[in-house]
Amino acid sequence: MLAKTTRINFLFDFYQSLLTPKQRSYMSLYYLDDYSLGEIADEYDVSRQAVYDNIRRTEAMLEEYESKLLLFQKFQERAQIIDRLRSAVDEQKLNAAQLLPIINALEELE
Repeated sequence: MLAKTTRINFLFDFYQSLLTPKQRSYMSLYYLDDYSLGEIADEYDVSRQAVYDNIRRTEAMLEEYESKLLLFQKFQERAQIIDRLRSAVDEQKLNAAQLLPIINALEELE
């Protein structure tokens, strides 16, 4: 469950601007602020089922966006490259003065 929550949080970070204000609000309350379905339903004066359905549809939309745009996948790949570069610099002391600015520039792209 934690892995799913973490993934949805990342996808929400990448794609929230593509969501409607209500979708953003429900997802933010549920995933970021840890509101229950009932608390969100009370705040918006709707049923728990309506909140649940909206969140599940929005999760599916986020997954669909990711399958087409691959922003999260590319983010993970860049992070792995950065880790490998850091390891190479730490282990082999290869041109650290030249490689570290490149690594830092990659990190700033995030």
